[in-house]
Amino acid sequence: MPQLIVETKGLTRRFGEQVPVNEVNLEVPEGKIYGFLGPNGAGKTTTIKMLLGLLRADAGTIRMFGQEMPERSLDILRKVGSLVENPSYYGHLTGYKNLKILSTLLKLPDRRIGEVLEIVRLTSSANRKVSGYSLGMKQRLGIAAALLRGPQLLILDEPTNGLDPAGIQEIRHLLLSLAHDQGMTILLSSHLLSEVDTIADEIGIISSGRLVYQGALELLERRRGKVLEFAVERPQEALRTLLLQGFAVERKGNVLSVSAEKVSMPQAELFKLLGPYGIMNVREISKSLEELFMELTGKGVSL
Repeated sequence: MPQLIVETKGLTRRFGEQVPVNEVNLEVPEGKIYGFLGPNGAGKTTTIKMLLGLLRADAGTIRMFGQEMPERSLDILRKVGSLVENPSYYGHLTGYKNLKILSTLLKLPDRRIGEVLEIVRLTSSANRKVSGYSLGMKQRLGIAAALLRGPQLLILDEPTNGLDPAGIQEIRHLLLSLAHDQGMTILLSSHLLSEVDTIADEIGIISSGRLVYQGALELLERRRGKVLEFAVERPQEALRTLLLQGFAVERKGNVLSVSAEKVSMPQAELFKLLGPYGIMNVREISKSLEELFMELTGKGVSL
């Protein structure tokens, strides 16, 4: 089992009567891309700021690299690179000069600037003014700044926010390269499942400050569930019969939906039961991951 690079227990933050982060237990394994998902305002950025020491937790503990924060926070945070909200840069300076300022402050050799520019594929644009960069290029420059110290953990808060599909694809390829080629652990927040479902190894879903799911994406896929939909000629009578048999049923017009996992009788028997009501069509469907994500975050239901 991989070592946990980030582990929180009961992490809580209050702002007056509001509790944007409520007893969150994160587990981010080493060398993985962890997708931290939830709607805007769910508590993602507040959680990330507590991990980075930018906000104080009101309750709970944070362990990073096996060490508890904040006792060793300065030593620990030297291993962390981050991009929270929008990247900071000087638009009138080139990409190279923006990184040069940071590397001077961090007392890093100039060769490191060239290395990170190559990693984020900005070498050819290094001497262009940042004001002329596309949004995707600016995000990659922000990630380059986060990579200057050679971090073992990269924390990115909504790095694809506002990007067009091409920019999103750029960031995806970059993160996959960092994780797979360099063994970097990445915690990536987003409010859209579709932005991380192709790259994340593990996901955590937060809703109204509470973690409602955490684990491998493939395990979430298994929980989508299957539904049998029957289109019948006499739906009201068929509905009454199913309810009397104890089925959980939803009706939309002449279509009755029954959870396939909760059918206690063989499907052939179910067809025989509904046969007298004129079965016109039967199909088996399952929820999409996006629908399941919306159900979890919209209703706050825990898996």
